[in-house]
This record gives sequence, C-alpha cells and structure tokens, in this order.
Amino acid sequence: MVILLIIFALAVFVLPNIWAKWVLKRYTKGRDDYPGTGAELADHLLRRLGVEGASVERTEFGDHYDPETRCVRLSPDNYDGRSLTAVTVAAHEVGHAIQHYQGYAPLIARSRLVGMAQKAEKLGALLMMAAPFLFLLTRLPGGLAIVIAMAVISFGTAAVVHLVTLPVEFDASFNRALPLLKEYVPPADMAGARHVLTACAFTYVAASLASVMNLGRWLVILRR
Repeated sequence: MVILLIIFALAVFVLPNIWAKWVLKRYTKGRDDYPGTGAELADHLLRRLGVEGASVERTEFGDHYDPETRCVRLSPDNYDGRSLTAVTVAAHEVGHAIQHYQGYAPLIARSRLVGMAQKAEKLGALLMMAAPFLFLLTRLPGGLAIVIAMAVISFGTAAVVHLVTLPVEFDASFNRALPLLKEYVPPADMAGARHVLTACAFTYVAASLASVMNLGRWLVILRR
C-alpha cells in the first residue's frame, strides 16, 4: 500500500515537471527557416501590439515576465535561439506582457499575492519548527493549535497563489500566444507549438502540486 502511494505521489507531483522539461527540450533544434530568434520575435510582438514600456532582456534565472519592470526575460537558449521552443516561449512571455498592459485581473491578483506568499511560506516554516517550543514556553490552552493554524494558513497562502497562477498561465499560452504564433510559425509546426505552450503552463501546475504537497507533508508530521 505504501509503495502504491509513493508511486502515485511521484506520478502526480513529479511527472508533470519531467514531461514539461522533455517537451521544451524536444523542440530546441535550430531552424534556419525561422525569420528570427526568440528575443527578436518578442521585441517585434511588443512593438507591433503597442505594449508601451515593455522590453526584452536575457536572464540566467529562467524565462519569465517581470511586471514590476515590464520586462520579458528569456534564458540564453530562448533569447538567442531560432527554434520552435525559443519562439513559442517568447510568445508565451509576451502573452503575460499583454495581460499586464490590458489589466488582466488574475495577473494583477497574482502579482499582489506573490510577495505576500513568499513571506507567508517562510513564516509558516518558522512557525511549524517553533510550534513545540512556543507551546512549552506559553503553556496556554490551545496554544499549540493556534500556532499550527497560523502555520497552515501561511502555507495555504502559497498554495492559493500557485492555484491563481494556473489560469494566468493557460490564458497567456492559449488566448494570447497561440493566435500570434499562427501568424509566424509554419502550420506543420503548430502541433509542436501547442505542446510547448502546454509545457509552459504545466511548469506552474507542478509548482502548484508541490505547494499543496508541502502543506500536506507538514500536516502529516504534526499529526504524529
């Protein structure tokens, strides 16, 4: 039974991330028939769509859109690459820039919650570790339960942020990036582009599941 639970946990929490990485790597082969790199496509789309104040930069910290600086940041392979993965990831991140420019409510909500969630998750870890000691110090009736409840709320905040992230990612992939890519990617490559866009969103699905699993792990520990 335990082995089956472990296999199930691996399938649910690990496989989406492995699959996403495999898909992104699968389409990294350079394409001479593509008119530009990921960075060039991103810059072109931002200018064409009139997304004012947005820019494109190379980063070593993973592909993402930074709403504070209005910057589309691409990893070196996708910034300089002329591959299906490069142009599709670039279009996905531009999708976030479009969301921001148009005031897409879930993106704004996520941006506000991210900083709160990072602090809440750190607070949750500290409270979980300190709970027994705080209880011994205070010896108040229900003191341990209160501390545990605070910690669970802290971890739960992080899980909520990841769940809010999911519609943001799928919207950036399929409502924003996909229609744009149809104008730049050969029809024969569109199936691959859809796979890459799904992988972009699934990286956050994996993060969401990991966050929920982390909360569950602490609850199991505290029940012992």
